[in-house]
Parts: sequence; C-alpha cells; structure tokens
Amino acid sequence: MLGVCYYPEHWDEDWWAEDARQMREMGIRYVRIAEFAWSRMEPSPGRYDWGWLDRAIEVLAGEGLRVVLGTPTAAAPKWLVDMYPDVLPVFADGKARGFGSRRHYTAASKRFRAETDRIVTEMAKRYGGHPAVEGWQIDNEFGGDDTVLLYGPEDAEGFRAWLSARYQSVEALNRAWGNVFWSMEFRSFGEVIPPAGQVSDANPAALLDFWRYSSDSLAEYCAAQADILRKYAPGRFITHNFMGFFHQFDHARLAASLDFCSWDSYPLGKVEHFPLSNEERARWYDTSHPDFSAFHHALYRKLRNDRFWIMEQQPGPVNWAHWNPAPRQGMVRLWGWEALAHGAEVVSYFRWRQVPFAQEQMHAGLQRPDRQLSPGGKEVAVLGREIEAVGSLPQIMQADVAIVLDYEAAWVTTIEPQGEDFNYKLLLHRWYEALRRHGINVDVLTPGAPLEGYKLVLVPCMPSISEAAMAAFEATDAHLLFGPRSGSKTENFAIPSTLPPGILQHFLPVTVAEVSSLRLGVEIAVSGEGVSGTISRWRELLETELDAMVTAKDGAPVMVGNERASYLGAWADPDLLHAIFGMMLDRFDIAKTTVPEHVRLQRRGKLMFVFNYGPGAWTIPFETRRFLLGQKTVPACDLAIFEPGRSSSV
Repeated sequence: MLGVCYYPEHWDEDWWAEDARQMREMGIRYVRIAEFAWSRMEPSPGRYDWGWLDRAIEVLAGEGLRVVLGTPTAAAPKWLVDMYPDVLPVFADGKARGFGSRRHYTAASKRFRAETDRIVTEMAKRYGGHPAVEGWQIDNEFGGDDTVLLYGPEDAEGFRAWLSARYQSVEALNRAWGNVFWSMEFRSFGEVIPPAGQVSDANPAALLDFWRYSSDSLAEYCAAQADILRKYAPGRFITHNFMGFFHQFDHARLAASLDFCSWDSYPLGKVEHFPLSNEERARWYDTSHPDFSAFHHALYRKLRNDRFWIMEQQPGPVNWAHWNPAPRQGMVRLWGWEALAHGAEVVSYFRWRQVPFAQEQMHAGLQRPDRQLSPGGKEVAVLGREIEAVGSLPQIMQADVAIVLDYEAAWVTTIEPQGEDFNYKLLLHRWYEALRRHGINVDVLTPGAPLEGYKLVLVPCMPSISEAAMAAFEATDAHLLFGPRSGSKTENFAIPSTLPPGILQHFLPVTVAEVSSLRLGVEIAVSGEGVSGTISRWRELLETELDAMVTAKDGAPVMVGNERASYLGAWADPDLLHAIFGMMLDRFDIAKTTVPEHVRLQRRGKLMFVFNYGPGAWTIPFETRRFLLGQKTVPACDLAIFEPGRSSSV
C-alpha cells in the first residue's frame, strides 16, 4: 500500500477534505500525522487543544484513510524549554543547543522523560481506541542531527549509573579500561566523566562504553513510550522511523520495543552524504546508487518480525544535502516498486505538499505549494494504479546469503580508525554491492541473529565478537567469511591475548601478526583461485598454515580458509570482492546471474523484479514467462516484474 506524511496544522482547514479525497484517489491508504505538533496539542503547560486533531482524523477517516499518529517528542514547545532548560542537549564542546529547530532534548533528562510520559499518555488515552488510528510512530528519527552522544550533567550522571551497574566496582572498571595507563585510575564512580574535551586522545574503552550507554539510553526512552502506548492503545502497531546509513546507536536494541521497523528513504540525499568518490557521486547523482535503498530494505525487514515500512520516501529534491538534484524521470516510481519488491508493507511519501515556509520549504512533496501534483506526485499516481493492477505479491523467502551489520564495529572503527580512510559504512556497502552484482537476494542481519538455513554468511568487520554472535556462528552450518579487523578487540577495547582474530581462532587457525593502513594511492596487486585485483586502505600480515585463497604479489596470504570459515585480511577493491564472492557462490552452489553495475534483480516468491538505474536499456538474458509489468528489454530508470522460465537457474 501507499501512504503519505501530512501536516494538517500547516494548511487552511478548508483544504483538508479535498486533500484527503485526492490522497484516496491516488491510491494512498495510510497517513502519518502529528509527530511535530506538540505546540498545537498543548499550547501552554497543561492546557490541551485536541479539537483540530480530532477534526483532522475525522476528515481523513471520512475518505477511508488509516491514520498513523506520531508522538510529538522530537519537537518540544518553547514553553517547556523555558520552564526546564536542563532538558536541552549539551554537545562535546560543553554548550547546550538552543530552541528553534528540533531534537532539542537529551533522553537522559528526568524532567523530559516525565514530560514525555505525560504528553504520550494524554495522546494515547484520547486516541488509543479510535477506530481510524491504526498505529503509532514513536518520536522521529532518533539520533538525528548528532544527538546520540550528549554530555550534559544528567548524561554524565546516567553514564556513571550505567557503569556502576555494568562493573559493580570501580576496581573492575579500572581494570576493564586499562586505567593504569597515563594515571587514569578512578577512586569511585563519582569521579567518572564523559570522555570529551581531553587534551589528547580519550581512552578508547571509555569512548566505547559511553557509546553503549548512549545507545541504551535511547532504547530505554523509546521503550518507555512503547509501554504507555501498549497500555492505552492495545492492538495498535508501534514503530519508529529509522534513518539510512546511520550507525550511532544499536538499532536492534531499540527495535526490541517495536512491532516492526520503519525507515526514511532518501536515495539522492544519501549519495551526497556517503563517502563515495566524486566520480561515483556524479554517476548516481539523480538516480542514487542501486544498493543504497535495497540494503536498508533488507536490514529493517529482518531487524524486527520480518516486517517493515517506508515511513518517508523521497518524492523529489530534498533540502538538506550538499547538492539537491531532482530525481531522473521514472526513479520515484522505481524506488516505490523496489521497496515493495523487498517486502515493504507500506511506502509512505514525505510529504503530501511542499510547504512554502520554514526550514523545509525547498523539500519537494507529492504536490507543489500551488496544490498541483509535482513530477514525483505524478509518478506516484501511476504507481498507485500499477499496484492495484498487479495485486498482492508473494511472500519473501529467506535468502541463501546473509551479511552481518555490526553497530559496534562502526563505533570501534570510528574511535580507532588507525587509517584516515577506514570507513565502516563504505566497507559494508562494498561487500553488499559486490554480492548484489551477482543478481542474488541478500538478507542483512545483526550480531546474534539466527543463521540457520543460510549457505553463506559474510561478516565484513566485527572487531568485538559478543557471546550471542559467537553462539550464532557456532550453531550455523553456513560457511562464514570474515573481513578485516574481525575479532581484533575484546569487549573492553583491548587486543586479545592470542592476538586477532581472537575468539574466531576457534574456526580459523590464523594469527594477525601486524596491520598496515595504506595511504591514498597505495594499491597492492593480489591474485588466486581464478581471481585478481588490488587491495588498498588496510592490510593484515597473516600467520597461518592454512592454504592461501588469495595472495599478494610479495607472496603473503591475503585470504585464507577451510571448510568451516574464511578470513579476508584486507580492504579489497570492488571488482576483487565481486570475483571472490562469485567464487564463493559457486563453491556453495548458490545460483547467480552477473548483472551490470546499474541493474539489480530481486526475487519475491515466484516473481522476479528487475530494476534498471540506467543509463541504457538492459535485456534480460534468461528465460522469462508471464510479465506483470514491463517487458524483456527494460529501459533506463524503469523496471519489470515477471515469472522466470522453468529452465532459468535464477
């Protein structure tokens, strides 16, 4: 189904009924409202005004639209900040950020948590049983605008309490952090401060624990809202809209209190914010990279109950990237179908109408400010008709291959990159990209997720192997392929006593004797088992009696393995990764169809989807049967949906 984000408080009330009618006629069935409207719900302390929201819900329900209510905690009103200035977030520079935007709170604030409980309870009591309100979104984009790591007095107090619960004694904390170094030892938990503002580098163990604490604090804050909603709005779903390529808190931990995950898909904006080369950014500037959205569809579907929504889908130019191009014609429609192919229950567009004022006035909507359809809105109207014509889609089956995203890997490699251009997000993307260029479905999992039924599991980087992750690795029959820096740290950010890859030596008798980070421009030729290419950025010196699968030009092993697992101790270039993964897919009898860089395949039950990101047409090279949409030659920025022929191996 299709949905849209709507802000009735932004528009003349006389427009609401016509807006709702047009939404229904476009094929929209869900409408998210109210997630930024606290000041309209409660204009002054304790004085509520629900009349406008009551009427808005009734207007939408009158057209058969289903409502998703957002709790408004991402944008507290001015009176609350004036009354309780201690709720404001304090950044690493020691300064509190002010009112006038959004996300101006710290989840550690006891006062803000009390105010949150109050407004969410009042909302849930009033609308929890409303027949048109089908579900709830908690807050909005947790952690946005760099608000995960905060350093105010209550953040420090919360950190000390978290450490006390984790370590029980200050002596255990000192040992875990290695505080004997540089005389960093504490006499009590009361002496601990958040790691910011030091003369030189902060203790990496302290930084990692502060990141864990901050992540847990957000998860607790979300869970508190979920508890209220379950009490007063039983039977309604609860979700949150996560972001793309955002690793600053553990999404799996926070998602535990949700029924399913949603995420906000802005394919073009992410091109500008992702560490691609300038050439790649230019290549994908108005289509996005073919794997950016797909990766997150796969992640958020598997993160919670095999369900997900797109809560905000880009309909045109955005306003927040370095450059904000309009999508190439056809891409808004393609992105919508791509989300559905990956299992999205609802694709909801941000927003219904481009607002002509305030911070987001340059952000497109399905309508222009003059109430006429935007170019993206016209494509969504086509998409709505196509969805109705195609009908229900078959269930998505588990893939043969999974890739593991580890949020702590992002934290560890940020705290201690060792090489200036070692970027976990890019490494993860390159591995996923190389897999998808073989035309296969790929599930994205988090550490500790069950691995039964997979043939091949790829772990691009996992410095610290948790007990849950290790148990999952031990329980699976899948072949495990680990990437650089895996097993290189203990849970307390120390080098393992047996040297890396630490506990992974249970699978792989290999020792990382030394590591080298390679500056820009340094590339080392490697080859082996029908593959060749280069490594850059990162290289490990491997000591092992295992046979080398890939070897550097100096004869040293780069990739080694046995029947149970393999280890790739370097940053491999994209073509080398593609070749290595192709070799692995063949080894484990996983069918593949190599596709051009701009084409991707996605299997959903008996149906195959082809997505062509352009620039040229692509003809499907295998047998096809009935087409539900498109044709055998798929034009640029277009797609096809069909049943593969019986003799096809895909």
